[in-house]
Amino acid sequence: MNLSKKNYHHGDLRSSLLNAATLMIKNNGMANLSLRKLAEQVGVSRTAAYHHFKDKNDLLSAIAAQGFIFWQKKSEQIFHSKNSSNKDKYRQFVHAYVHFATENPALYELMFGSTLWKKNSSSQSLKDIAYPSFQYQLEMTKLWQQQGLLSDKENTLRVAQVTWATLHGLAKLLIDGIYTDNTNIDEICECAVNLFLHNKP
Repeated sequence: MNLSKKNYHHGDLRSSLLNAATLMIKNNGMANLSLRKLAEQVGVSRTAAYHHFKDKNDLLSAIAAQGFIFWQKKSEQIFHSKNSSNKDKYRQFVHAYVHFATENPALYELMFGSTLWKKNSSSQSLKDIAYPSFQYQLEMTKLWQQQGLLSDKENTLRVAQVTWATLHGLAKLLIDGIYTDNTNIDEICECAVNLFLHNKP
């Protein structure tokens, strides 16, 4: 059901538009999203929507930024847990990454796909959020090396890149339907953990 304009205050309309747009790409894909359709869905004028997002690309960048913020918070939750060993935290991180991707395929594709990145279409505000997200993973990789979970004989940046590439590859195989047996996701994640932490305490 569309909500009327009077239900919104200036301060929360942007969040309402973002939430509705995220749901729209989840259900119908990015190609079917437009500011006009979004405004109709939320029940506001196109002018109101354009007040918050100058064009579709700006809207998509904002959706992707929300995805990075959500994933960053999830990662921090895992690593700040006081009830798990370092090895368990690493395991949880691997499982959480792949599950986040497969449970939010449209959002994940927007965050890490070519729509915003290949043609340098990402907004500066998205870059300001996305780049620190990888930097955080780089810092965690350094910590894993210091904890003895990952080899400290390899360059930290390269280890972080290989870890990310592996998890991204697993996620894409599942999202794209190349590997369709989703019942084995946890077993695949566990295999990745065991390979990365081979002979580690």
